[in-house]
Amino acid sequence: MPVLYEIRRRARQIAPQVLLACLAAYFGYHAVQGDRGVLARLRLEQELAQARALDRQLAQMQARLARDVGLMRPDHLDPDMLEEQARLILNFGRPDDYLVLQPGSGDPTQK
Repeated sequence: MPVLYEIRRRARQIAPQVLLACLAAYFGYHAVQGDRGVLARLRLEQELAQARALDRQLAQMQARLARDVGLMRPDHLDPDMLEEQARLILNFGRPDDYLVLQPGSGDPTQK
C-alpha cells in the first residue's frame, strides 16, 4: 500500500508539469507546421515572389503589345510594322530576302 500511495503523491506533483509540457509541445508544433505557421509563411512569401515576377513579365509583354498596337493605328500606320506583321501572319517574303535560321529557335511564327 505505501508504494501505491507514493505513486499517487508523485503523480500529483508531476501532472501540472507534464500537462504544461504537452501544451507547449502542441502550440510549438502548430506555430511551425500549422496553417499559419512559420513554414506556411515561407511558402506564401515564395508564392508572392513568383507572382510578382510573373506580374513584371506580363507588364513588359503588355507594354510591348501596346507599343505594337500604337504602331498599327490607322491615323499613324508604320509601314515597317505593317510589313513585319504581314510577313509573320502570311508567311511571305520578298525574293531578295535572306533568312538566317538559328538553331533551337523553333517555329518563327510562334512568340
